[in-house]
Amino acid sequence: MKKIDAHAHLGNFGGWAGVENTSHQLIRHMEEYDIEKTVLCAKDHTGNQQVLDAFLEYPESFLPLVYLNPLEGIPECREKICRYVDQEGFLGIKLNPLRHAYVADDGILDPIMEEAQKRQLPVFIHSGHPPYSLPWSIALLAERFPAVKMVMIHMGHGHGVYIDAALKMARRYPNLYLEMSGMPMGVKIRQAYEEVGPDRILFGTDSPFHHPSVEIQKVLTCGLNETAMEQVFYHNVKKLLEI
Repeated sequence: MKKIDAHAHLGNFGGWAGVENTSHQLIRHMEEYDIEKTVLCAKDHTGNQQVLDAFLEYPESFLPLVYLNPLEGIPECREKICRYVDQEGFLGIKLNPLRHAYVADDGILDPIMEEAQKRQLPVFIHSGHPPYSLPWSIALLAERFPAVKMVMIHMGHGHGVYIDAALKMARRYPNLYLEMSGMPMGVKIRQAYEEVGPDRILFGTDSPFHHPSVEIQKVLTCGLNETAMEQVFYHNVKKLLEI
């Protein structure tokens, strides 16, 4: 079954995480687990050049996102969008309110969302951790920018209340998509497919934090039929990114 990984990282995550990824490690995993392409971002806003280098080395394998930190400054963010999206062909924007300590619906994001809207870029945003990246806050941002397609990475992550909120918010806002890496309840993948929409739930690994085999098994055992699993594994992210 063909697969596109909607969420993976390059770089060294030190401190508590103690994990790292190189482009060559990712390619090995992709070959082993039949992952055709990977949506790729850096460990944070300082690593976009590493993602560009990987994209230039493996242009058929990686689908790059530009990682932005609005607290770095909006002029700097606009400059990165211009360089990596307009000049280098990156396909979307990655935000992580938890990592950079801003609430997901903060007005500081509005200029970035406006740039995404002008370019019809999807915005991938980390979810699942209070107080910064809860599904309700992400939904308020989606409400302000209904023309921007937003991917709620981890669809609430590990807390059942947040997972439930991710589903409720995605049902309410049609521009919200759900990516399932790190979310432990396989049954919620099926629920999202059936209740949110067959085209708005995406397979992802969050490599190097999770192993592809674990994330693949969640989809294989979630209760969907083969045609539906092909949507989750492959077709939905392909449609989202228009590739």
